[in-house]
Amino acid sequence: MFLRSILCSFLIVLLSLNASAQATTGSVVQRPARPRLVVGLVLDQMRWDYLYRYADRFSDKGGFRRMLGEGHSCEQTLIPYAPTVTACGHSSVYTGTVPAINGITGNAWWDSQLHRTVYCTEDKSVSTVGSSSSNQGKMSPKNMLVTTISDELRLATNFQSKVVGVAIKDRGAILPAGHSANGAYWYDNSTGNWITSTYYSTELPGWAQAFNQRKLPDSFYAAGWFLLYPANSYKASTADKKSYENAVFGESFPYDLKKYIGKDYGKINTSPMGNEMTLAFAKAALVGESLGRDEITDLLAISFSSPDYIGHSFGPNAIEAEDAMLRMDLALGKFFDWLDQQVGKGSYTVFLTADHGAAHVPEFSQENKLPGGRVFMGKIIDRLNASLEKTYRLKKLIVSDYNYQLHLDHVQLDSAGINANDIISWLQAEMIKEPGIDRAIPLKDLNTVPLPAPVRKMLNNGYHPTRSGDLQIILKAGYIDAYGNTGTTHGLWNPYDTHIPLLWYGWGIKKGITHREVYMTDIAPTLAALLRIQMPSGNIGTVITEVLK
Repeated sequence: MFLRSILCSFLIVLLSLNASAQATTGSVVQRPARPRLVVGLVLDQMRWDYLYRYADRFSDKGGFRRMLGEGHSCEQTLIPYAPTVTACGHSSVYTGTVPAINGITGNAWWDSQLHRTVYCTEDKSVSTVGSSSSNQGKMSPKNMLVTTISDELRLATNFQSKVVGVAIKDRGAILPAGHSANGAYWYDNSTGNWITSTYYSTELPGWAQAFNQRKLPDSFYAAGWFLLYPANSYKASTADKKSYENAVFGESFPYDLKKYIGKDYGKINTSPMGNEMTLAFAKAALVGESLGRDEITDLLAISFSSPDYIGHSFGPNAIEAEDAMLRMDLALGKFFDWLDQQVGKGSYTVFLTADHGAAHVPEFSQENKLPGGRVFMGKIIDRLNASLEKTYRLKKLIVSDYNYQLHLDHVQLDSAGINANDIISWLQAEMIKEPGIDRAIPLKDLNTVPLPAPVRKMLNNGYHPTRSGDLQIILKAGYIDAYGNTGTTHGLWNPYDTHIPLLWYGWGIKKGITHREVYMTDIAPTLAALLRIQMPSGNIGTVITEVLK
């Protein structure tokens, strides 16, 4: 009897311990599975149709064919705001929201509170790091009003995740990396070095110093820019020599760049070698900062600025644009192979998109009987300001035409007791007389004037009270705001500016294709869902569920 009592007591204790263990085990929430590394790739000025215009020329070992064949393509990805420019694109991709909320209303804007022009990443409180002779490092993300997905990853891991941004353009590195990044690095045209600011660190890390000592721009200049393939094989492009292209290096291939060695470090930006240099620096950053080395997810944001420089100079139909995209394909393929070795195939996630597209060169359109032309906005503003000065005896009442908006000097108008609405009405009547201008809309009337709903929504999404103007200008389709008679630009609501690629590849990504309409602002929340972290603080995008396994 005594023995049976002891055995019963023992069994009760054992069962209690087992039940307790099961309860404890069941209540433990396992750390969510995540990739070791997220790589964000933004091609500055990549039209969506490039993916298919050059598809038959992409290499079997290239990056585009790998992402299209093994990853997921969102075919109808659109930008949901205007103006479609670099700073807005990069900030919106990573914040999951629009300029109306993140505050980045252009590459620069007229600030009505500060009463001056503000560059998107300017920060006069910081100093350049990596160059003693340049002010190009006086930059930070302080003008961006919300968090990025990069910030949210840092927050989710108690700042154990590492985040690094890399681009030739400062805004292409700084805005994606966010407020809490471990580092952001950009290219100094005056020295040929990669730099940062004291916002991030007081000196360049050793790996960045070693990279600068390699003098890669001079090596690329020595090699020159020649076509990958015979000139007559570039069937998707116009002839090599066109009068409406900017002869940056000369009139036709091959381009001898040796004359720029040690002299002009900015020319590399307008060549495919700018992309290769950017990738080389990104690889040095990945190794130097030990990104993707453990189970705590890191993020590397890379922006390729050179497609934008090439596009502005030569246009989207130039042989230079085609050759650069074919070289980009090869460079990305090699980069993915390298990531397979460094991080592990299947251990990283990549997305590739663009910050905007581009219009055809107007003269290209005209010679093919398509609508298009140039609007010389600067000259128009000078003429209008001269007329206003004659009438009101006040100089430069139009202080800015940033981002397809006219900004008035309200301080002068208020001091003189002049009704701003009278000026706006007069300007509206004058602007619509211009052949290439479709509409001029007082921004105070944006939600009451007849306007197609999608365009109205885009303009609303681009409007910020203290960083936007008084009169919105909409150009006719195919027309551009021009400063010269060569090249092209971007910035409007039209599909050639707003239809962008969006490719996903790697860990957690479902192979496939999505044809429904999605938006640039959906990238950040999709990453948040993939990583199981919070969306950025101003997020208005939604998860693209088709992308996720």
